Amino acid sequence: MFTPGSSNHRVDIVGSTSVQPLVEKLANIYMKNNSDILINVQSGGSGMGIRSIQQKIANIGMVSEDLSQEDKKGITAIKLGDEGIVICVNNENNISNLTTQQIRDIFSGKIDNWKDVGGTNSKIHVITREDGSGTRTEFESILMKDYKIKKDAIVQSSTNEIEQSVVNDKNAIGYVSYATITDNVKDVLIDGIKASNDTLVDGSYKFIRPYLFLIHDHENLYVNDFLNWVFSPEGLEIIKNEKIIPPGEEELETIKRQINNLTTI
Repeated sequence: MFTPGSSNHRVDIVGSTSVQPLVEKLANIYMKNNSDILINVQSGGSGMGIRSIQQKIANIGMVSEDLSQEDKKGITAIKLGDEGIVICVNNENNISNLTTQQIRDIFSGKIDNWKDVGGTNSKIHVITREDGSGTRTEFESILMKDYKIKKDAIVQSSTNEIEQSVVNDKNAIGYVSYATITDNVKDVLIDGIKASNDTLVDGSYKFIRPYLFLIHDHENLYVNDFLNWVFSPEGLEIIKNEKIIPPGEEELETIKRQINNLTTI
C-alpha cells in the first residue's frame, strides 16, 4: 500500500525552473500509470539541482547548462534534450531582429536606448536571471561571451518572471526558454534567424543549451524505472511535444547504458 511521503516510493526532483515544466508533465503522466509512486518536482535553479545531488538530498537534479568537470564528480548526467534561449521584448516594441553584437551591447549597457537599434527614443530596461541560474550561465556563455551583464539589470528568479516583466514593460528586454515562451511577448530574431524546431535541429539557430538530469551513481529502483520510461517512445514523444529536441538514436543508446549502469539500492 502506498503511503504519501514514504521514502521507498518517492522520487524527489529538484533544480532548473526552465526544465521544471517539462519534468512536471512527464511526472504527472508517469504517476497516472504508477499510482504507488510519488514524484515530487521542485524548482530552485540549476545551481540548486547540482547541490541537491552532490549533497544527496534529492534523487534527480534538473539542470539547464553544461556541467564543469568538478560538478560531474560522483554523479551521472543524462541529457533530456536540447533547447533554445530566445530574446524577448514587449509586443508593442517595433524591434523584431537584433544582431548578436547588438544584444551584447544592450545587456552590457553599452547601448541603453532603443533608438540606437532602430526603435523608439526610450531607455532600455534589461531583465536578467539570478546568479546560479542555468539559463543565465548559458546565456552568458554562448551569447555574451566576454561581455558582462550590466550591474543594474533587473533580476528575476525564473523565466516566467522574466516574461511577465517584459509583458508589463514596453521598454524591457529579457531572455527566456524557447520551450516556455508564450505569445504574450515577442521573440526577437537573432542575426535574422528565428528560433524554431527546424532551426534548432539544423543548427542554424546557434543559441542552444542542454536539459539534463543529474543522478547519484547509486539510486533506487523507482528512479531507474522512471528514467527508463522517460526515454521510452511515450516519454520521448512528450519531450518532443514540449518543444525540446530529444536525443538522437546514438545518444539514446548511450543513455540506456547510463541508466543500466546505475546501481540500484
